Amino acid sequence: ITGITGPSGSGKTSLLRAIAGLEKNSCGYLKVGDNIWQDKGYFAPPHKRQLGYVFQEASLFPHLSVGDNLNYAMRRNRSSYCQISIDQAIDLLAIRPLLGHRPQQLSGGERQRVAIARALATNPKILLMDEPLSALDIMRKREVLPYLEKLHDQLAIPIIYVSHSLQELAQLADQLVLIDNGKVQDSGAIGDMLTNLDLPLVYADSAVALVEAVIAAHDDQFQLTYIDFEGGRFTVAKKQLPVGHKVRLSVAARDTSISLQNQSNTSILNIFPVTVDAITSDGPSQVVVQLSAQKTRLLSRITRKSAKLLSLQIGDKVFLQVKSVALLT
Repeated sequence: ITGITGPSGSGKTSLLRAIAGLEKNSCGYLKVGDNIWQDKGYFAPPHKRQLGYVFQEASLFPHLSVGDNLNYAMRRNRSSYCQISIDQAIDLLAIRPLLGHRPQQLSGGERQRVAIARALATNPKILLMDEPLSALDIMRKREVLPYLEKLHDQLAIPIIYVSHSLQELAQLADQLVLIDNGKVQDSGAIGDMLTNLDLPLVYADSAVALVEAVIAAHDDQFQLTYIDFEGGRFTVAKKQLPVGHKVRLSVAARDTSISLQNQSNTSILNIFPVTVDAITSDGPSQVVVQLSAQKTRLLSRITRKSAKLLSLQIGDKVFLQVKSVALLT
């Protein structure tokens, strides 16, 4: 999954529409797999581009049942090679009980799962998603996100995923592209992009760092799970995941603090030795500190006064205290 983010009006949706052939740029070049869809003097029309498109709104045909919406999409598949069968798509999105329903009988999360299945029914070589969760409330987003993770884990179909939500992108994306005013500002691995002090993502209130980790053990007495990464061990509320299972954690910059010494008389359980890599201003009263725990990069947003009282300098060995951590996958 490649995430696309940027300010409103930066060109995110225009990029997806250009890939889909809904907008034409005279100097554009586009190749998907072995097929050139656009080059000088050649422009494949939208109906000849083997792709699936999921919009902010599900946009299902209201007069058709869920099953008939899927059948309509299947008729667009002109390829003999099938990456995913319709039965696989139905089971992957868990919509089999909904096949006889009309769209107006579904919840917002159910409609969007059907819309994703309909996009898959076209047997796409690439799947485009334009803020597919933005129209959903927080509960419906939580309902749909695990299915998007299943697409990532179980399908060999590249996905271009547009979103304003860093939390969504942190959970789903492998690569991230930041665009502004129709141009790529930077791109790279999602973890590197989210902690790059040269990018505006770090200075958003939702700034996060990603930690790749593995389930190490469970503590039945205190109902806790221990998760190891190269910089130490996280303690979180017990998760029903097997030991050895790989996970991705999200640590918000605002949910951390820095200490010069390893505190023992504290309720905070997640404390790690780290090295200060960089310090940069974040407005008149705050700074963002970039830290490394072995090879894992983390962030901490603290007050400018705190940084001065701690006399923080690049290269200092300090301790990062993490007040809360989110288990993403």
